[in-house]
Amino acid sequence: MFRTFRQIPLIGLILMTWAAWADVRLPKVFGSHMVLQRQKPVPVWGWADPNEKVTVLFGPQTKTAKADKTGKWRLQLDPLEAGGPFVMTVRGRKNTVTFGDVLVGEVWVCSGQSNMEWTVKASRDAAQEISAADYPQIRHFKVPHDLSLTPKDDIKGGEWKLCTPDNAGDFTAVGYFFARELQKNLPNVPIGLLNTSWGGTQSESWTSREAMESFEEFKPAVAAMPKSLEDIARQRQEQLLAQITKVQGGVPAPDEVKQWSWTDFNDAAWPTMRLPELFDRRAIPGFDGVVWFRREVTVPDDLAGKELVLNLGQVDDADETYLNGVKVGATAEVGPTRAYTIPAGTLKPGRNVIAVRVEDTGGGGGFTAKDDQFKLAGFGKEISLAGDWKYRIADYSRNAALVNPNLTGTILYNAMVAPIIPYAMQGVIWYQGETNAGRAHQYRKAFPLMINDWRSRWGQGDFPFLFVQLASFNAGNGNSAKGSSWAELREAQTMTLTLPNTGMAVTSDIGEPNDIHPKNKQDVGKRLALNALKTVYGQNLDYSGPVFKSMQINGNKALLTFDHVGSWLMSTDKYGYLKGFEVAGADQQFHWAKAEIQGDKVVVYANTVTTPVAVRYGWADDNGEVNLYNQAGLPAVPFRTDTWKGITEAARFK
Repeated sequence: MFRTFRQIPLIGLILMTWAAWADVRLPKVFGSHMVLQRQKPVPVWGWADPNEKVTVLFGPQTKTAKADKTGKWRLQLDPLEAGGPFVMTVRGRKNTVTFGDVLVGEVWVCSGQSNMEWTVKASRDAAQEISAADYPQIRHFKVPHDLSLTPKDDIKGGEWKLCTPDNAGDFTAVGYFFARELQKNLPNVPIGLLNTSWGGTQSESWTSREAMESFEEFKPAVAAMPKSLEDIARQRQEQLLAQITKVQGGVPAPDEVKQWSWTDFNDAAWPTMRLPELFDRRAIPGFDGVVWFRREVTVPDDLAGKELVLNLGQVDDADETYLNGVKVGATAEVGPTRAYTIPAGTLKPGRNVIAVRVEDTGGGGGFTAKDDQFKLAGFGKEISLAGDWKYRIADYSRNAALVNPNLTGTILYNAMVAPIIPYAMQGVIWYQGETNAGRAHQYRKAFPLMINDWRSRWGQGDFPFLFVQLASFNAGNGNSAKGSSWAELREAQTMTLTLPNTGMAVTSDIGEPNDIHPKNKQDVGKRLALNALKTVYGQNLDYSGPVFKSMQINGNKALLTFDHVGSWLMSTDKYGYLKGFEVAGADQQFHWAKAEIQGDKVVVYANTVTTPVAVRYGWADDNGEVNLYNQAGLPAVPFRTDTWKGITEAARFK
């Protein structure tokens, strides 16, 4: 039975005596409102004076430890049952640290790149979800972005926050919807989300140096690691300046940049690129800084002077937007959709000029909208803005420390994972892989390497590690004919399921072809939760869609069997048609195939292939048309029956 939140005053303060020497302190991951893992030993650690005795009081438990000669101390609380709120008190010789409103329940680490970092406020039905987010037993901690070439003993900051409408908008969306589903099925069990994620990052950056050195293919990259972040920053700045000089001759003077929003500015010499698109994927890979984009648009007489809406979709990261020299809007963060009302009288008949200043502070940078979201609209009419835009770089990042977390390996593990180990937790949910798609074949080893690395260092055995398979996204028009790095990455993720206590949420059916950040995070969280409820919490439910098992050839037809069929197989097509299947003969040329459900099997054939040798399903960057499910409504895992050479086999981390 839970005590109410009001029964214990929110102490949550650090009470200390005034002293000139070191006080007892704990890592920043410990704090008021935190959730401690139930039913497992709970490590508590920190720093004090050398040889100082430290006492921790929590509920009926009193534990002591003695700081070593470097001042480090560590102890363990005995396993706890779900409940709270409690107070944790840590006493040293000179001061006392007290944390209030501490709950005991299930702690899950949430990690990966932008689709894990993606917030509730940027997801589907955001306003409705936020207003309903009144779950005070769900708590969230966001580890601040940080980088280090050596393991740190603490994170930069952060605080545990209760899930309320005031706070939930900033929570990891996947993590929140995962936690909400768990709490529905685990009554009176608090859920803690320890969110250590960073958009656009690669798995190698989340892996320790020792683990990377143990993998032969990574040894050259480890040996080439710089000695300091300052060296990396200096090298990167030199590279950026060289790239900018090649594109446009150098960085412009501030007085010139002031003119770039003007209608009559001459941009004829500027290079062009097609928008919407991420600038640092097409123009200058890895660029961080400020880029201006300009486009002329012709407005008919009947729309001139009217209050149209300029729609740019989402911009990564910040923008200032001008029309005919008039600032019509600005947004300082990634999530919100840009929809700026143009003041009456601003639009002219005929030629108009849109100018957008985009600042990329790290990771991806540019426009992520779909073509049909990129437009001027109003009064029943639309003017598409998709197409060629002029662009010019105004400035680039000169941060003293490294901004791009992908310039070398280990640096996120060192700064954002190592400091929170050995905080007791149940498991990890992980959403990442987009940045590794170009090295998908190597990911077959790199991803399990990272998982085993974390398990070894946490010291909690083979804890559950649940991950999201890449959603459908048209990254590069990849398919069986030309090769697909995203299909190969999904295959590497599926292969990782051979590790014990792993689970995968398939999301091919809920991606967006033109947006690498699909907004439906509700189903992602729910599918991860199904994995957890079945494999971790022992509930009797379907947690996986159909998984390819075997193929038998009979004439010109391939008969496929599957695991995780449940009661039956089904198609979401109203006529029962299956989509996404291909078949090839010995010539290795794939043809779209007809596929039919026959009981718990699928029969695949193509009239153009007389003797099938291989079948593929959902083998494309954008594989969103796939529609094979089991009766629980869970999608089949994309697969191929062949082992023919892919397009990423030679790619290596450098």
